[in-house]
Order: sequence, then structure tokens, then C-alpha cells
Amino acid sequence: MEEVKDLNIIPIKILSVDDEPDMQELLKQKFRKKIKSGEYEFHFANNGQEALQKLEEVRDIDFVLCDINMPVMDGLTFLGKAQEVRNSILKTIMVTAYGDIDNIRKAMNNGAFDFLNKPINFEDLEITMQKTLEQISKEKASQSNHEILVSIQKDLEIAKNIQLSLVPHSFPPFPNVKKIEIFATIDSAKMVGGDFYDYFFIDDEHLGFVIGDVSGKGISGAIFMAMTRTIVRTISQKGIDASKCMEDANNLICCESIDSMFVTVFYGILNINTGEVEYSNAGHCPPYILRNNGLLEKIPSTGDIVLGIMDEMPYKMKKIKLEKGEEIFIFTDGVTEAMNVNDELFSEKRLEALLLTLHQKPIEEINKSVVKNVKEFAGKAEQSDDITTLTVKYVG
Repeated sequence: MEEVKDLNIIPIKILSVDDEPDMQELLKQKFRKKIKSGEYEFHFANNGQEALQKLEEVRDIDFVLCDINMPVMDGLTFLGKAQEVRNSILKTIMVTAYGDIDNIRKAMNNGAFDFLNKPINFEDLEITMQKTLEQISKEKASQSNHEILVSIQKDLEIAKNIQLSLVPHSFPPFPNVKKIEIFATIDSAKMVGGDFYDYFFIDDEHLGFVIGDVSGKGISGAIFMAMTRTIVRTISQKGIDASKCMEDANNLICCESIDSMFVTVFYGILNINTGEVEYSNAGHCPPYILRNNGLLEKIPSTGDIVLGIMDEMPYKMKKIKLEKGEEIFIFTDGVTEAMNVNDELFSEKRLEALLLTLHQKPIEEINKSVVKNVKEFAGKAEQSDDITTLTVKYVG
């Protein structure tokens, strides 16, 4: 009974290049069972030139058994040209007369994977073929993994561009509004991160501004960041106070939170006519006020927990007053917790000392100077967290 090919088997494709007709028949006879079952698929060429044509016709040949001494184009010439037109996964086993050490050496130096001597010992041939196929399998897996990584990298780049498009980057953001100035920076530790900032007008005289830091990083952190930013912005448009905005945002985030992720948030509302700021701090780093008298003032905490841990939690609100020309500097803990190669933290102390030197500097310079100093402090240490800054100046 004729053996039926298994349609699920992907055949191993072998090209035999030899000017001796007997070689074709020997290979067909020796591997007849594997040929019938579809495990092996042989292709044949009489010289190197025909072999190159065959490689063009059959693009997925796995390896080549190639004689060295042939008319028209010998095996060594074919070996060189085959490497130019095919990727490195294609393996070539050279076949030559016993004792032809010089040609064997040339073949191996020019990229042959292995060699066999004539007359061929078929036991040696099977062992050599198996070794070749194992190497091809490893290289194909490696190439596949590389292609997957390249695809992931492209997806991450797209995700990063989408994420960055969610936070405003145009400065000054409201060129027709002379009573405020805003500048912000964001520097993700990974391709995509969990930090965000935002600012928007709630009505003609109230500016909402927010900064957040998601507990996770990478893709999950980016998705959670996008959700939080959208929730806070949407709720704020109702015109409710800062504490109520945090309460409603927390309830929604708790409903959507997965893997126990949470987010720290500082949310403030500035009255651009009076300089009064009402705010709520959901477990975020306390911001600073850069006062006109050159002093630095840490904004008191409202003592509230992060968003996303427990729903139906009350959040408190406090108020501060900015005089004309004063600024609020807000940041994520990627600033103060940046670490150098000696495992030292940048720290609030260093940040405060730096901010004091930036008194009455343009707000763009304030933000960029902080990021620059953090980077210089960290030096060659790997960035472990996102670094985000936001400065709001009340011009009045």
C-alpha cells in the first residue's frame, strides 16, 4: 500500500548539487520513506549555476549538499555566490574526494557548515544532516524571536507616540491668556511609562492642572495612565471642586483597576483672576511654591490615599494663594528618587536647594534645569522611574 503524506508535515527541503547522475538515485533510494511521508523534499542541480537558479525558484530550501569539483561552476564558487543571495540560515555541506584537504579548508573558511568525503558513507550523511537541521532549527527560532522583538519594538514606538499625544506639548499652551504660564516635561524610564500631566480650562477663570504617577510601568502603566488622565479631565469639566473630582475619579478607577494598580495624583484648580488655588493630593509628592521673596514653600498635604485602592473614599481639599509672579512646581517621585551608581537618592533636599537657585528664572528653565541636574546626578545609573515636571506660574 502506498504511504500517504501527512499534510501537517512541513518538509525539509534539501538541494543536492552534483554532476554525477548516480548521486540523485542514491539519495532518492536512501531516503525514499522520508520522501514518501513528506518529511524530506529533494531538489537537484548538476552544477553551481543550476543550483543558484534552483535557489531562486525554491526560496525556502533548508540546506545544500554540494560537490566541490563540477563543470560550469564549481562548488567553491557556488558557495560564495549562494551566501550573497540567501540569508545565513542556509547551510551548505560540501562533498569532495577523500584527502582533498586544501579544498575542504577553503570551503570551511568560506562559510561551509560541514563536509563529507566521497564515496559517501550514508550513516555519516544522516548524522551530518541531523546536526545541520538542529543548527538550522536553532537559528530559525532565534530569527523568529528577533522578528518578534522587532515587531514589539515597532508597536512600542507607536504606543509611545500615542501616549505622548495624550499629554499636551505645545508651549505656551494658551498664548492669548496672559495671566498664566505653563511648562512641563516628561521622560519615561521605558519606551512607554506611567507618568502623566495635563492642564485645561474648566471655565473662563479656572484652570485645572494635574500630575500623576501610576504604580506600574511599561504597557500596563501606559494604559492605566491614559485611563486616569481621561477620567480626571472628564470629571473636572463638571465644574466640581478638587476633592469631589478626586472622589469621583477614585470610584471610577477602582471599577476599572486590574492587578491592584493605583495612581498618585495632585490636582489643582487655579483662579487666574485672584491667584487662589484649591487642590487635593491623592498620595502624590507635595509640590513647591516658589515665592517672590526667594523662599521655597512646600504645599501642605491633604492626607489622602492614592486613587484606585478603595472606592467610596472621601478626599479633602485645601487652598493656597499665589501672588503675582509666583509659581507652583509639581513633579513625580522619579525626580527625588532618582538614584546614582552609589545608590544615593537625588532627594527632596537636593531638589529644594536647586529650586532656590532658580528663583525668578523662566519656567522653562526651571523644569529643564531640574531634569538636567537629576540626569547628571544619576550619571551612568539606569533610569528606574519616569521623570515628570510641571510648573504653573500665576502672572496675574
